[in-house]
Amino acid sequence: MSEMINSVPDVVLAVGNNMMGDDGAGPLLAEMMEAGPVAGWMAINGGSAPENVAHQVRALKPRRVLIVDAADMALQPGEIRIINPDDIAEMFIMSTHNMPLNFLIDQLKEDIPEVIFLGIQPDIVAFYCPMTENVKHAVETVYHRLPGWEGCGGFALLEADAP
Repeated sequence: MSEMINSVPDVVLAVGNNMMGDDGAGPLLAEMMEAGPVAGWMAINGGSAPENVAHQVRALKPRRVLIVDAADMALQPGEIRIINPDDIAEMFIMSTHNMPLNFLIDQLKEDIPEVIFLGIQPDIVAFYCPMTENVKHAVETVYHRLPGWEGCGGFALLEADAP
């Protein structure tokens, strides 16, 4: 009976451009999840226009969406933080995407109880550059934390007033 209640998987909404070095962190996580599915989760690759798949995410009616994207947070490359969606606009987080992610998050929150934004600090974001090892390692860390994810998945919150 409990399987019926929780039959809708949580969703990883991967954001980024895999042709731009470390900006491909989100898509790499989606690829890893397709190759090695994680129980209770499904991945949707939103690429560099995640607003184009927002309707797919909302239609699934998951209880949780984890948005994973490279985000310039002025940290060491490969560091991972949970970012409060309310801080995204004020922090002017570097994004290669068409629409500010806080708009997307607000839209998803209309239907989904829990929307979490996880940022991975990139090192190199440039066309045709390979992903750096620090960011690859960070993506692997996120992948391994998905089973049994609780709260912030064990990742620290980004301090909004950080330099």
